[in-house]
Amino acid sequence: MTLDAQAEKNPGNPPGPALGQPLAQGGLPDPLVWSVGQRSYSLGFSGPVIMGIVNVTPDSFSDGGLYFDPGAAVSQALRHLREGATILDLGGETTRPGSLPTDADEEWRRLEPVLTALAARPERPIISVDTYKAEIAEKALSAGAAMVNDIYAGRKEPGILSVAAKHGAPIILSHMLGEPRTMQLEPRYDDVVGEVRSFLLGAALGAMAAGVPRERIFLDPGIGFGKNADHNLTLINRFQETIPPGYRRVMALSRKAFLGKVLKDSDPLARDPATAMATALSVLKGAEIVRVHNVAPTREAIGVALAVWRESL
Repeated sequence: MTLDAQAEKNPGNPPGPALGQPLAQGGLPDPLVWSVGQRSYSLGFSGPVIMGIVNVTPDSFSDGGLYFDPGAAVSQALRHLREGATILDLGGETTRPGSLPTDADEEWRRLEPVLTALAARPERPIISVDTYKAEIAEKALSAGAAMVNDIYAGRKEPGILSVAAKHGAPIILSHMLGEPRTMQLEPRYDDVVGEVRSFLLGAALGAMAAGVPRERIFLDPGIGFGKNADHNLTLINRFQETIPPGYRRVMALSRKAFLGKVLKDSDPLARDPATAMATALSVLKGAEIVRVHNVAPTREAIGVALAVWRESL
């Protein structure tokens, strides 16, 4: 049975979290249909949507450059699709804690061969470009990408919002305290849920002011981006409170350092079982799009979590 079928709410269950279902508040369409250039896309939310990460970088925190070669990156992306990913998220700049920026020319040199190869595939995948640079977003959307994932939520380069609006593309807006170079230097909040929620609402309003329709704005609390372990755990546990109503909800906790602290294991590659468990929990808390490095175990964990919640297969 597919996850979409598993996610159908059992009428006998008491009211529970969204579980990837269309949100009643906000009147969000399901499926979401849009076009970028000559390509049309449809993204359904009757069950959780899995986004497979492809880091085309030499120094990613999560894989140490395993997919820096374009051929390896394409192969990993196709594996994600076989294992059940609906969206592929391509990144050409490392944003791990302490990292320095990559210039736009180098970022595009890394992304372009992978993006064009995947855009030409018969599967016609939904490709997201993980960038905060308006120039890269413009090139990517013109070359076959379908959406944008901006960890700065338009703070670094506000023009990226106008680029997404011009192309009719959805955009993921994430919370981050500071910037990657400094974000993990003793992050502090008086009210982490309230502050992240307020930031995301402001970012969403900014995107709408730039011309992006509400239904194409996806919000991400930015797990690991300027948060300590306790902050991250609170945001996951109180996920529905964190994301303002009326926007699609994204969770991206894959292989993050807080999982290593829970496990007392410093190897990011050893965190996939914990990633799968925490991601499944986030779905029970209302996550609709989940961004992960290893699709298969995450899909299985989500399926089990939904079956337990529904008390049936």
